[in-house]
Amino acid sequence: MNLLIKNGRVIDPSQKIDNMLDVLVENGLVKEIGKGLSAPAGVEVIDATGKYVVPGLIDMHVHLRDPGLEYKEDIISGTKAAVAGGFTSVCCMPNTKPVIDNKTVANYIINKAKAEGFCNVFPVGSITYGLSGDRMSEMGELKESGCVAVSDDGKPVNNSELMMRTLQYAAGIGIMVISHAEELELVGEGTMNEGYTSTELGLKGIPRVAEDVATARETLLAEYTGAPIHIAHVSTRGSVRIIREAKARGVKVTCETAPHYFALTDDAVRGYNTNAKMNPPLREADDVAAIKEGLKDGTIDTIATDHAPHHLDEKDVEFNVAMNGIIGLETSLSLSLGLVDDGVLTLNQLIEKMSGNPSKILNLQRGTLSVGSVADITLIDPEVEWIVEADKLASKSKNSPWLGQRMKGGASGTVVGGKLVYTR
Repeated sequence: MNLLIKNGRVIDPSQKIDNMLDVLVENGLVKEIGKGLSAPAGVEVIDATGKYVVPGLIDMHVHLRDPGLEYKEDIISGTKAAVAGGFTSVCCMPNTKPVIDNKTVANYIINKAKAEGFCNVFPVGSITYGLSGDRMSEMGELKESGCVAVSDDGKPVNNSELMMRTLQYAAGIGIMVISHAEELELVGEGTMNEGYTSTELGLKGIPRVAEDVATARETLLAEYTGAPIHIAHVSTRGSVRIIREAKARGVKVTCETAPHYFALTDDAVRGYNTNAKMNPPLREADDVAAIKEGLKDGTIDTIATDHAPHHLDEKDVEFNVAMNGIIGLETSLSLSLGLVDDGVLTLNQLIEKMSGNPSKILNLQRGTLSVGSVADITLIDPEVEWIVEADKLASKSKNSPWLGQRMKGGASGTVVGGKLVYTR
């Protein structure tokens, strides 16, 4: 498919472009960007008047549940949700059944995504076999099979010596380590953030320091080894401070947060709302303010969804036994655009955190509209208003704290490899 996207506001931080321009796509690549481009024969024209035209959004932290847990989500439904949310690439975490700890599972995901998926899928392999935390996986094999990073996401690597060796080995072969920063002994039997709300609800709390201690360890290990590390789902003011100070010392640390950590507080748990139960848990207003400040000053590099689908039967239960996690692919862009409306980020900064930076961190060769680059493009309608309705979500699972709420802004079109795969 050849396309000409006309009359849109083209925003590409990688080229410092922010202007009313046209984008011509031929044979899956960006052919030309300029004013008043004419459509060659056989080219489909897309009128992007009133829309932003940006490098395809990249979510570097999703759970597609495939293989093994397809009743929650699979590669088809997950990538369909992704393109509906404006994402052209997603990186899927390894806590599947079986775990992505060998090339056979990685190859299955890549091949299924190419055959049946709606967007690019980049697998993340596990740090340890079976997420056991005690024996390092064959990271070289995982990289060769197409994995773009390694992580035991969902579980921390508690063994500090093993984590140090992981960083050293991963740096040697050029693959990023993504840390689930959590000290399990401090988490204990906690089910939500420790504070006023947990006390009032009678729920066991998880102290912020459970994340802070682990974040401090990871930055110190990265500093000692000289190896890069990426901290997943940052949620506390302590973690933001630790990462900011580490960056100032020259530590090769990057990090992400998720929309729920800047759009909600632990008050969302009131009523024992299991759709507000996640790991790490929703925090307090001071943490939300720190997350926003970290996004604003560049401490937090990317916005990822941590899209974690669960079946209704795993959420419609008592709060203590409900599964952790919420879906986020289809609401992330709207919530993140709110940061622009609130003056936390400029539009250029937002696109960088949702496209350019994830690509750079994982070396995906995406996140740009430069001539000759892969034509992964997101069209954003900043004014569209819509309601989050369970029966209209593309994801198999419906575990969202925003069900029934009105959203502003969203993807109006998603182009993957030059092919228009979604229109609102």
